[in-house]
Amino acid sequence: MRTAVVILNWNTRDFLKKFLPGLLSSLPKDAELIVADSASSDDSMQVMAEEFPQVKTIPLDKNYGFTGGYNRAFESLCDKSADGSPAPRYEYYLLINSDIEVGPGWLEPLVQWMDSHPECAACAPKLHAYQKRDYFEYAGAAGGLVDKFGYPFCRGRVMKKVEKDEGQYDEPAKVLWASGACLMVRASLWHKFGGLDDRFFAHMEEIDLCWRLQREGYDIWVVPQSTVYHVGGGTLPNDSPFKLYLNYRNNILLLAKNLAPSLAFEYASAKKGRRVARRRIFLRKLLDGCSAAVYLLTGKFSYVKSVYKGHKDAKKLLSATTEAENAYSEISKKRIDGLYDKFMIPRALSGKNI
Repeated sequence: MRTAVVILNWNTRDFLKKFLPGLLSSLPKDAELIVADSASSDDSMQVMAEEFPQVKTIPLDKNYGFTGGYNRAFESLCDKSADGSPAPRYEYYLLINSDIEVGPGWLEPLVQWMDSHPECAACAPKLHAYQKRDYFEYAGAAGGLVDKFGYPFCRGRVMKKVEKDEGQYDEPAKVLWASGACLMVRASLWHKFGGLDDRFFAHMEEIDLCWRLQREGYDIWVVPQSTVYHVGGGTLPNDSPFKLYLNYRNNILLLAKNLAPSLAFEYASAKKGRRVARRRIFLRKLLDGCSAAVYLLTGKFSYVKSVYKGHKDAKKLLSATTEAENAYSEISKKRIDGLYDKFMIPRALSGKNI
């Protein structure tokens, strides 16, 4: 088996019943489907045993989030090398959500791309909406970028505006990040660079992984010859205060880890990269404060708490390690593709081309 196609499940029995038959029938002979379960409280594992006994399952003892769940699942798919480090049994890992529908031949273009592009660390298909199938889907669309102040957006989706797919992104393209809803990663690089950062728990963890892989000299691609269809919002709804908290906290953590080394490459100076990164992160915090003020004025008090707690906990996570300070002295090994050097939000609101 070359490819481990792994679903991390948490209380999504209905999605498993709906989408697993099509996923199973679509896989080539050298790919294996595995379901890792984050201690679901529904009968997901009973459904797997009764309806899909041919599928390997990995039961986890609790919900470790998207990050911890996948890290533990992939660790269990490794042998141990002589020095004790993980020796993966597969060449590629494919992270895929349980709420994704695939069609025949969706996986092969991704494998072929990775085979023919050894500098590519991770790649992904185009992500379409399951409900509006000719439109891109919010979570990843045709590949992700990050603007000057760290706001993620996508080719095919800016803020809440989602484009119809009319072939405008039908050529393979380098991006900063690809959605963890459906993401192929080289197994050797996953383990070499530590997989997902457990501290993120969920949301933006795949951006951090892709950004770190780029910092090490590799590329991230979208391969539009493959398309999958994503329901979205299956675990946390978009209006969840907890989801908002994770986004604010993790965005600051993301920038503190990755921005300075990336800018240092651009300026050929770790000192200048550090100075510019600190200024941008400070301005980003001010912008987050403005959004909290809007939430306050509109009576969304739980959202105000999410912003405040997100910033507070990001500071706590960063102060517990020297990682951010160490990153300030580093310089990325290549120019980071997908770092957009403008503030995306006002341009999007004005209708200008991104």
